[in-house]
Amino acid sequence: MNRFPIWKYVVIAITLLIGLIYTLPNFYGESPAVQVSSAKATVKVDAAMLGRVEGMLRNAGIEPTGAFFDGNSVKVRLRDTDTQLKAKDLVARELNPDPDDPVYVVALNLLSSSPQWLASLHALPMYLGLDLRGGVHFLLQVDGKQAIAKRLDSSASDIRTLLRDKGVRHSGIVRSGDGIEIRFRDEETRTRARGVIADGQPSLVLAEGGSATEPMLVASFSPQTQREVLDTALKQNVTTLHNRVNELGVAEPVIQQQGADRVVVQLPGVQDTAKAKDILGRTATLEVRLVCESPDELAALAREQHNLVRDQLLQQEAELNLLQREAAQGEHWQQQLQEAEDVIWAAQADLNQLEEDRERLQEEISRLQAEEARGQELARQLRQRQQEQRQLEEQLQRLTEALEHDADLLRQQAAITAEYARLQEVEALRSE
Repeated sequence: MNRFPIWKYVVIAITLLIGLIYTLPNFYGESPAVQVSSAKATVKVDAAMLGRVEGMLRNAGIEPTGAFFDGNSVKVRLRDTDTQLKAKDLVARELNPDPDDPVYVVALNLLSSSPQWLASLHALPMYLGLDLRGGVHFLLQVDGKQAIAKRLDSSASDIRTLLRDKGVRHSGIVRSGDGIEIRFRDEETRTRARGVIADGQPSLVLAEGGSATEPMLVASFSPQTQREVLDTALKQNVTTLHNRVNELGVAEPVIQQQGADRVVVQLPGVQDTAKAKDILGRTATLEVRLVCESPDELAALAREQHNLVRDQLLQQEAELNLLQREAAQGEHWQQQLQEAEDVIWAAQADLNQLEEDRERLQEEISRLQAEEARGQELARQLRQRQQEQRQLEEQLQRLTEALEHDADLLRQQAAITAEYARLQEVEALRSE
């Protein structure tokens, strides 16, 4: 009779015992539960929320069979599904007084009914997939056109900043379709701007367009850059979906890319399909706004606004000088040009006044810095000074618009002069 050593039987027995212990959680099944997690990044769920939720349920006559805080959410185990639905409605109503702007996510869930001593051994049940357990299957598609459009808007802002920093003047930067149109006044400026943009934005493909009087550059993304933008958007969506699925407490979800622009989301065992659809379908938008609080920041903002108004005025003055050269052949319109020059001098005087007001504002800001401890009254005075500056800028804008109107009249008058000269030449030829 063949016999093995005793130690082999002991190893087999211990292995069978360990396997039995880690198999036990599959026989306990699952219990209905309610999960509470944060719906906003600024709101955190802590251990105090556990006591708050338990107090809500006990005050309503609902006794939970277990509750715990796992670090990110509070989970409360209940006896049956009817009690689960009642508890979910109660907690959602108490934690979210405004249903249109929820602060917390209250979702239905299923938790293992394994005893605590098994959980302390990390003996967890086997998680089943959609084919054996049921759940939710989502197929989401990334809006590639919208992703490229937002990237183009960002690139247009970067080009505007780049040209301003390099001292290259332009006549306007707008996004048109799948490209960005950059207009200039002459060919030399366009050539210089092309080199600056090519160095600062290598991902853009530049093409020349427009006319001889209004040259233009058209910037667009190459096919490779478009693919990179789509890949980045897809990866960001997968990461966002992972974070949102964590709010539902789903164990072992499947979130993976399918094809070029789609994402598959499988959530086994999810009971609240409407809540899952709402969480996954939320639109996330991040806006960064500059808040000027210190006097130094306000002074820098005032200087930037002043420089912008001055650049606009210089641009209008250059246009008027061009009209003066074109209308030099017709002495009949000298008086109109003189009036336009008077408007420019008046605008320049307003600009000088604005400069004086800016210096006065700077002095006021310096004084406010020394007396900052006085508090809200000084802040109110500073806002009043800013309002006065905005009113001055609006007056300057109205003068600029009047100047543009006069320039349009001069163009029309120059055209009439040219036509009149041509008619005189024709009449002279007929007389000969």
